[in-house]
Amino acid sequence: MIRYLIFSIWLAFHPVHVSLMSIDYARDDRTFNIFLMVYFDDFLLDAGPVTEGDRKLAFPETDEFTRAFLTDYVNEKVRITVNGNPVKAEMTNMNLSDNELRMNLTISATKEVRSINVKNTILTSIYSDQTNMLIVKVNNFEEGVRLTALDTEKTFKIKN
Repeated sequence: MIRYLIFSIWLAFHPVHVSLMSIDYARDDRTFNIFLMVYFDDFLLDAGPVTEGDRKLAFPETDEFTRAFLTDYVNEKVRITVNGNPVKAEMTNMNLSDNELRMNLTISATKEVRSINVKNTILTSIYSDQTNMLIVKVNNFEEGVRLTALDTEKTFKIKN
């Protein structure tokens, strides 16, 4: 019994420092669909104070304070430019379960995407071993990269 308890506590502190992000372009809608997953306990360290007056994070997906807070966090920590123009993401869905904070966001885009630059600094100021995994898919182009605390940025040249 004690062995299982120790193992459960060890898993709860997940020794890996990683986030996962995918950016998928929907040409017909001229929209980028973004999925982002970060461990909630790490997010709390990175986000700083998560209250405003008597408001605090709450996780029914309809909580407007939480939606706004998470949207601001993502737009601060993940800088995206499309064809050289900075863009901002909008929250469409969020979910918290098993210490995983999962978010779906969208970005409006132009019809022709020639380049995407992503600078992801999620948790890079906290963990020197932070890894931010990123997959970008536009039409027939798909590439995945591993961003780190020392290498936070990648430009993708899209071949149409």
